[in-house]
Amino acid sequence: MQNKGSAQDIQQFRAGLAGTVLTPDDAGYPEGCALWNGMIKRKPALIAQCSSTDDVVKAVRFAREQGLALSVRGGGHSAAGKALVDDGLVVDLSRMRDVQVDPAQRVARAQGGSTWSEFDAAAHKHGLGTTGGMISTTGVAGLTLGGGFGWLMREFGMSCDNLIGAEVVTANGDVIEVNESQNADLLWGLRGGGGNFGVVTRLDMRLHPVDTVLGGMIVHPIDRASDALRAVREFNKTAPDALTIHTALMTDPDGNRIVAYVCCFNGDPDEGRNVLQPLIEWGPPVAVDLNPIPYPVMQTILDEGFPPGLNVYWTGDFIETLSDDVIETLVARFGEVTSPLSALVVEQFGGASRRVTAEDSAFVHRSADYNIAIISRWSDASDPDPHISWARGVRAAIAPHSAGVYVNYLGIEDGEDRVRAAYGTDAYARLAELKAKYDPENAFWSNQNIQPAR
Repeated sequence: MQNKGSAQDIQQFRAGLAGTVLTPDDAGYPEGCALWNGMIKRKPALIAQCSSTDDVVKAVRFAREQGLALSVRGGGHSAAGKALVDDGLVVDLSRMRDVQVDPAQRVARAQGGSTWSEFDAAAHKHGLGTTGGMISTTGVAGLTLGGGFGWLMREFGMSCDNLIGAEVVTANGDVIEVNESQNADLLWGLRGGGGNFGVVTRLDMRLHPVDTVLGGMIVHPIDRASDALRAVREFNKTAPDALTIHTALMTDPDGNRIVAYVCCFNGDPDEGRNVLQPLIEWGPPVAVDLNPIPYPVMQTILDEGFPPGLNVYWTGDFIETLSDDVIETLVARFGEVTSPLSALVVEQFGGASRRVTAEDSAFVHRSADYNIAIISRWSDASDPDPHISWARGVRAAIAPHSAGVYVNYLGIEDGEDRVRAAYGTDAYARLAELKAKYDPENAFWSNQNIQPAR
C-alpha cells in the first residue's frame, strides 16, 4: 500500500501551496473527483489544485518524497479516466486556465488547465483559431498531447501539429522549456506522445486566420445509412481541405435513429453551400441545418449531446478506407445499439493532417482515410454490461480492417498492446527512449503509458 503522507506532512504541503489541497475529508473533494466520464470512480489520497507552475513543482516533488502515485488532470475529459489515481496525488490544473494571444506572431499560450472554449474565445477576438476539440469543454493539453482531431485539421493539421512550444515540469520537479531550439527531441514526443514525460503547464499553439465558418448538419433517416455512407465516401474523394465532414449513426432528441453529416467549411459560406450541394441534393435529406457561425460556436454544436456525468465506454480504430464491408458492418452493428445515447461516428481524416512526417510528430497514423469512433453511453440506472458488450462487439467486427489506434480513444481496459498499436514499432521505440531520458522511473504512468527503454 502507498504511503499517503502523515497529517503533519500534508499540512505543511497545504500551507506551502498557493492553490488548494483536498483530502477525502474536505468538502470540495467529491467535486474534485468528478470527471466527464461518470463511469470513473476513483479515490485519490490528495488533490493538489495548483494555481501556478511553482505549485505544480511543489506537488510533483511532494509526491516523489512521499512515494505517492501521480496523475495529472487538465480538462478531465479523458474517456479512460486517467486523470485520477487511487490513493495517490492528483496534480489538478483546472485553476490554470489563462490563454494569452500574440496576434502579430499568431501564437496562443495556454495554461495546462485551459479548455477549448477559453482558447477559442481568446483567439477569436483577433480573428484567429487553430484545430481544437469538437466538444468545447475538452482540455487543450490532453487533446493536443494525444493528437487532436478537430474541424480544421484537414486545412491546418491536427492540434499536435500546431504545438510549437511548451513548459514542462519533469518528474524531478525541474521546469524546462520545450521548442525547436530547446529540448527539441521532447517537442517531437509531446506531439502525440501523451502525458508521459511530465506535467505540461503551458502550450504554445500556432494560430491561423479563422472567423466565420459554415457549420451544421445534413440529416438522413437511418434506413438510408448505407447509401449515405457510400455517398459521403465518394464525395470526400474530391472534397477541399477547408471542409471536414464526420458522419454519425445516432439517435436524435426525438428518439429517431438517423445518419447525420456534421460539417464545417472554413471559408465563404456561399462557397461552402456550393461545395456541399451534392450532399444536400442527395436523398433528399430530411433536414438541412447549415449556417454561417463564428468558429467558437462551431466548437460548441456537439456540447449539448455530450454532457458530463454520463457513463462512457469509448473505443475505436483507424481504417484505411471506408469499404462496402465496413459500411455494412457499421450499419448492422448500429442496428443492435443498446442505448439511444450511443453512436458510431465515421471521422474524416486526410488533408493537411496527412502531410506531416514521422520526423515531425509522434502521431504516425497519417495514411488512414477515416477513424471510427465507437461511443457507448448510458445513465447510472442502466446495467453497464450490455452497453459495454455492444461497443466491444463493434470494435471486434471492424478489427480486420484496423489501420491503427488513436491514442485519445484508448479506453479503460486498453493495455500495452493497444498503446503500441497507437504508435507502431519505430515511434514507440523512440518514445520509450525519450521516456527513459525524461521520466526513467515512470512517475507519470497514469496515462496511455509508454514504458521507459531499459
